[in-house]
Amino acid sequence: MLLGQYQTKLDEKGRCPVPAKFRRELKNVCVVAKWYEGCLVIVSKDNWTGILDRLTAKSEFITSPVRDTDRFIMGSAFEVELDGQGRFVIPKILRDYGGLSENVVFVGLGDRAEIWNSERWQKKEEEISQVAEKLIEKIAKQKSGHEG
Repeated sequence: MLLGQYQTKLDEKGRCPVPAKFRRELKNVCVVAKWYEGCLVIVSKDNWTGILDRLTAKSEFITSPVRDTDRFIMGSAFEVELDGQGRFVIPKILRDYGGLSENVVFVGLGDRAEIWNSERWQKKEEEISQVAEKLIEKIAKQKSGHEG
């Protein structure tokens, strides 16, 4: 399971080391793609289909929202292979989308990890911290069928 936050650095060639604690879960071949809120997602090749199924709710119909989700995520996805030092090259189109420069943060979220520009992550984490209590209450209400 991918858990925790890890700071790392991109080199001048766009290579990024995967945190050692994530390598076993991600294995040698993984998928990296655009994700939401201006970050990237990295997923093991084995978990990639499950992530896509959750995003489209395993829809039998290829509706406009499903097509757009496919375009956004799958259209930006790259299969990458970790080198002997656990690094991979983040394609330039993804580095540009994520605003990635030297300092990046990996955030483990169970079956996937997000890759953030360090400054963007700090701002996002502050936003979440300010509303964390309300978020859990909202989720509990949704699950009990009492949205509000």
